[in-house]
Amino acid sequence: MEFLGPFYGILTNAAYCWPTLIGVVVAGITIGYMGSPLVVWSLYLVAVAIGYSAPPVMIYALAMVLLLFNIQPLRQAIVSSGVMKVMKALQLIPKISDTERTALEAGVVWMEAELFSGKPDFKKMMDQPYGKLSDEEQKFLDNEANELCRLIDDWKFWKTREMQAEVFDFMKEKKFLGMIIPKEYGGLGFSHTAHSMILQKVSSRSIPASITIMVPNSLGPAELLNHYGTDEQKNKYLPRLANGTEIPCFGLTEPMAGSDAGSITSSGVLFKDSDGRIKIKLNWRKRWITLASISTLIGLAFQLRDPENLLGKGEDIGITCALIPSHLDGISLGLRHDPLSIPFHNCPMEGKDVIVDAEECIIGGLVNAGKGWGMLMESLGAGRGISLPAQSAGGNKLVSRLVSNHAVIRKQFGLPIGKFEGVEEPMARIAAKTYHTEAMSQYVLSALDQGIAPPVVTAMAKFACTEMARETLKEGMDVLGGAAISMGPRNSIATGWIAIPISITVEGANILTRTLMIFGQGALRAHPFAFKEVDAIENNDLKAFDKAFWGHIGHIVRNTLRSVVLSFTRGCLATSPHSGPSKRYFKKLAWASASFAILADLAMGLLGGQLKIKEKLTGRFADILIWMFIASAMLKKFDADGRKKEHEPLFHYSMAVAFHNIQIAFDGIFANMDIPILGLFFKGPIRWWSRFNTMSFEPSDEMGHRVVRGMLTDESVREVLSRGIYIPKDPNEGLGRMERAYYKIREAEPVEKKIKKAIRKKELPKGRIVSVLDLAVEKKIISQQELEVIKEAEMLRYDAIQVDSFNSHEYGPGGLPETGPEMVVRRPHES
Repeated sequence: MEFLGPFYGILTNAAYCWPTLIGVVVAGITIGYMGSPLVVWSLYLVAVAIGYSAPPVMIYALAMVLLLFNIQPLRQAIVSSGVMKVMKALQLIPKISDTERTALEAGVVWMEAELFSGKPDFKKMMDQPYGKLSDEEQKFLDNEANELCRLIDDWKFWKTREMQAEVFDFMKEKKFLGMIIPKEYGGLGFSHTAHSMILQKVSSRSIPASITIMVPNSLGPAELLNHYGTDEQKNKYLPRLANGTEIPCFGLTEPMAGSDAGSITSSGVLFKDSDGRIKIKLNWRKRWITLASISTLIGLAFQLRDPENLLGKGEDIGITCALIPSHLDGISLGLRHDPLSIPFHNCPMEGKDVIVDAEECIIGGLVNAGKGWGMLMESLGAGRGISLPAQSAGGNKLVSRLVSNHAVIRKQFGLPIGKFEGVEEPMARIAAKTYHTEAMSQYVLSALDQGIAPPVVTAMAKFACTEMARETLKEGMDVLGGAAISMGPRNSIATGWIAIPISITVEGANILTRTLMIFGQGALRAHPFAFKEVDAIENNDLKAFDKAFWGHIGHIVRNTLRSVVLSFTRGCLATSPHSGPSKRYFKKLAWASASFAILADLAMGLLGGQLKIKEKLTGRFADILIWMFIASAMLKKFDADGRKKEHEPLFHYSMAVAFHNIQIAFDGIFANMDIPILGLFFKGPIRWWSRFNTMSFEPSDEMGHRVVRGMLTDESVREVLSRGIYIPKDPNEGLGRMERAYYKIREAEPVEKKIKKAIRKKELPKGRIVSVLDLAVEKKIISQQELEVIKEAEMLRYDAIQVDSFNSHEYGPGGLPETGPEMVVRRPHES
């Protein structure tokens, strides 16, 4: 062994002192696991060398190298400068376009950064405050929002393809179109939480009505004026937008620019008129613009050019946002698209040689010329983080309420269908997705109400909530069966099922949101070091690069060790801010975060710029980030709701779904990590270990059974799954009828049990319960009062399972049945 020279003594000491060696290894793992700074690592390595009697020359050499790395100016000059040159030469840093940079710099990061860190601060995450309604907001929700829902006849919308004038007038009068406009300009000045809850309620009643409210309160003139408008523009337009005198739309999407909004071709050319005023000649062709055909004020995004350099910024100014009165010459409105027959105004519009005053019309005046892309990126969060998640949550809650009612009311083979395991299965999934969307929506609102606009978080909310709404509606259609496919006033689910692809498509198509935006932006924006490295290299800033690069190396070491340790201990060594039912999920989330963080670093480091085009891979990373965020949101919600015992089955089932989806995404990454040499390691041992040491299996049948039992019988669970939706008090309406039948049937259940018990004991003859009621009274098995209860329950059951039918006149386009109680009881047919 002498040929090993100076290493011989070290190896000999190590071989004969296994307890010491184990202690050294454990100490090293602990230092790395805790994310200790470089100086601690340096002292550790020197101490190990001394402890194992390394030759003095080796100790001195090691100390000098470590000293070099600890003295920042030396490290920058000798090491970091070379690393920076290599990374530039090998193009290991992805190129970022101007539009991508603007998107990355828009908004801020929030709790997604904790999940990206690999060591989330759970106390910080759980301390984020939920928004609370003011007394004024609560009163509006209980009164004006309820009254609007009462006025809406969604079936009439569907048949006539127009919103009733009284409904639109009520929206304008009560300022539903001006919820986000400050009170000093005549608006309601509501919080984001109030905005969301109002939309949830209206969405549970009517999709067209909710869309009509959504647009003026999300990306559009009011939102942009609030943030960027001049005082003159605010004073002129905001009061008129608040009271509905002005009806806004926003023109962004074009034939050649959909999700890639940066590719818009609509143009504006600056020129001076004879009076010396700077004007813009506009030409545009837009489509899929909501409310355009009835709009009086158009928000427009276009490419601005300045061929005479009037602004001193060169010829190509960039994307600009302006306000254009719709009555101007050259503007063509009035046509409508037909979005899956859902009757809201969705339209094309064109402008040819439209002349406007530049200072008056550019939002924020000439100083904001060319700043439109940043304005759009910062403002899109309203639609992505509030409107579409609220609409999805409202729809999911409605479906949960409908199926929980129907599963008690509808009988097959003598049993309520909710007793069948085949029906339990989709019902449990509906409950979980409802819980997911509600938790996610509330958690995102926490950021927005604090004045934080995190674009990655709002993109996750839009994608996840609309996708879960699609799945929930599908499951609801299955459970409701024939009652769901027979359209009419009784059917509260069909138009939602038809409309759901609209939500999937708008505000950025879900496919691209998942594969490009969530992880694409998140990988740089939410990562603690990646964007700083890119920025430093592009700006040739050696000091900033040195700090970011070596911080990144420490981040990788820490997360590698955390991932390994937490994987082998199944998260047991992670800390949890709470005890009780949620404790194990915090630990699993720490494990998932550490593994996600190191995998993301490996993918970015080894695939570099190629990662952009590996959208299947980035989609799976996005899935992990989304489900970690949803799990965080559920932990917050369970805590905020008081950690109620009766909610535990729903909480456990929903968390199991989240971690199972995280596991599926991890397995997909391991199977498709096409990296030289390391790829085989991921596809082999790592993939095998992941399957053996899975984070979570699918929820068990018993878990699903407990969830559905709560949906059917526990009012607290029913409330948490339908809180805030509109439930009609009129028993002649679809959901109102089901509610009345459900509660009366529940009241009659003890009576029914008495009769069934008597039949089993042969005190009553076999047969349908209704056929032995009088005999049961005669034999004093039930009282006369109980007889009346069960008779009414059975009558309401029969009425509630009927579906609408129409004569040839009513069935045709625009044909409407008569209104009133008669309509809902004539020509009944069982579903």
